[in-house]
Amino acid sequence: MSFPRIVAAIAAGLLFASSAIAAPAFKVEVTGNTSGAPMILIPGLASSGAVWDGTVQRYCGARRCHVLTLAGFAGVPAIDGPLLATAEQQLSEYIAANKLAQPVIVGHSLGGFLALKLAADHPEQVGRLVIVDSLPALAAVQMPSITSAQMKEMAAGMRVRMLGMDAAAHQAGQLQTLRTMITGEADVQRALAWGLESDRTTVANAMADLMGQDLRQNIARIKAPTLVMGSWIAYKNFGTREQFLQTYQDQYRQLPGVTIEMADNARHFIMLDDPDWMYDRIDQFLK
Repeated sequence: MSFPRIVAAIAAGLLFASSAIAAPAFKVEVTGNTSGAPMILIPGLASSGAVWDGTVQRYCGARRCHVLTLAGFAGVPAIDGPLLATAEQQLSEYIAANKLAQPVIVGHSLGGFLALKLAADHPEQVGRLVIVDSLPALAAVQMPSITSAQMKEMAAGMRVRMLGMDAAAHQAGQLQTLRTMITGEADVQRALAWGLESDRTTVANAMADLMGQDLRQNIARIKAPTLVMGSWIAYKNFGTREQFLQTYQDQYRQLPGVTIEMADNARHFIMLDDPDWMYDRIDQFLK
């Protein structure tokens, strides 16, 4: 990181810390033009903010960008209490404390879910939303009529299984999962390193929290124009492109004016697998 980026990160961090009572639910790296339009980038489960390095290079010269890494992920110290709820509240406080006017919020996977939750609960704070392969109700993908109680039961069982693995099984499971989510082996290994640096309890709790929530009705409160980019090629055994597109359309039905695009050459980490396709869609959306 360059010296100006370090100074900016420290300054933003101090401003955030002064407004927060609880332990920080994320760390922030700030870069770009101080007078540029603000953009906040949120990575997914067990990922570092470095997953956005290419995106930062693309957009964060003229723009002022705030790249998060959530607590407990990729070596950032974990916090007590629910990560998603705490991160949402602290991010709202961070936007207010730093006087960020209508920032663009970009979120991947769990980070996309957090972005949707923030925009639904604090609609006046968000200018535009860019959601990278994330859904309002992940547990409802195969069971659209799933109940809240069933979601929570499914999430609790998954949490128990995740925490019940020994270290070797945990690492093997992460590697297997990442190879379905990312095409390039170098990128797989990089993401694996972030996962191994993450706090296992935080990861399991956050994943269970994600699986146990349903925002399909809540997103009707979002005022920000929203671009959603989904992927499907890694999951061909579970359905066709048309079926996955229909799932996205169904889950985002309550969000007025949402734009949904499906990547045909990228797995879950679209920003790593097909960044040019992603940048083209974002460029058109931000015009």
